[in-house]
Amino acid sequence: MEGEKKDDGKSPKKPEGKEEGAQGTQAGGAIDALAAGLSKYFTSAVKLDDVEKVLSEVTFEGVAKYLKSDKCTNVITMAGAGISTSAGIPDFRSPGSGLYDNLQKYNLPDPMAIFSIQYFIEHPEPFCHLAKELWPGHFKPTPCHYFVKQLHEKGKLLRHYTQNIDTLEHYTGLPADKIVEAHGTFRTSHCLTCQKEFSQDWIKEKIFAEETPTCDAEDCVGLVKPDIVFFGEKLPDRYFKCVEEDLKKCDLLIILGTSLSVQPFASLTGRVPTKTPRLYINLDKGNTNVDPFMMLFMGGGATLNFDDENNYRDVFKQATCDEGCYSLSDLVGWGKELRQTVEKEHKRLDAEIAEDKQKPKTAKGASK
Repeated sequence: MEGEKKDDGKSPKKPEGKEEGAQGTQAGGAIDALAAGLSKYFTSAVKLDDVEKVLSEVTFEGVAKYLKSDKCTNVITMAGAGISTSAGIPDFRSPGSGLYDNLQKYNLPDPMAIFSIQYFIEHPEPFCHLAKELWPGHFKPTPCHYFVKQLHEKGKLLRHYTQNIDTLEHYTGLPADKIVEAHGTFRTSHCLTCQKEFSQDWIKEKIFAEETPTCDAEDCVGLVKPDIVFFGEKLPDRYFKCVEEDLKKCDLLIILGTSLSVQPFASLTGRVPTKTPRLYINLDKGNTNVDPFMMLFMGGGATLNFDDENNYRDVFKQATCDEGCYSLSDLVGWGKELRQTVEKEHKRLDAEIAEDKQKPKTAKGASK
């Protein structure tokens, strides 16, 4: 499943042109060769005899045994859009159902323009209309979100890294300091001109009233944009700070519902210690080969070696994120508790959503 929508504007881009031709084919072959060479180099640089093997068996069951043990106390989760699709939020790249395949009504020059900072500055209306449809609060956290919260409650979670902008982790009650929103959040907004900060309630009122959010500071009429990362913008400073502090401590990496296609987020898989087990729960194996440029500049060893004869730590669980998390929780002995939590919390949120729908609306549709 596809989990991402944005990059940080720094990843290498394909040169523009009418067709790649022979030069494009040669360049692609050279990059593939470089990736293969670098992957082989970094893999061979790790002396397997010197690596502590923490899994009793390199299987899903082996990961569960390790998670349950006292040795596993600093779990990092990496999440993409696949953890939210069962909540009714589309991913971005799945053919047919993905968001990028369903933006025709906005008459965009290309689907990704809706998340381009330059296009937003010139034409903010399409994004504002889309934001109304995807606004946090319309959806309930999934069992996968509650599993991440369960990891925290069991004293296992070091940090949850997400590419998603739906803020569903917050609705589970997971503390904000445990969450790193790599691609930003709707929870705050800023003026693009004077940098004045605005609350989520303020920007929501403007978007739901179908008004272009404009700064209310004196002598400023700049556009106000939610603090989500558009193409052409850098990732939040907190992302880089937490990556530097967290990844070296990670003793289990759980990758959930991301195709591992967007950098630098995908490179996190290669920044954990060489002994750290890596569990990937997804419908397919995604882009598990290393990006050669990220390998050079962000750290090596990102390739997930599920099928390598020397694999000692990488496990792939082919399942939806909800199914995979329920199965893992069952094996650890937390499954009944997780199901009860999901049922209880969904009932509570259903009641809140129903109550909110009964509130009076203004003529333009913004809640009073």
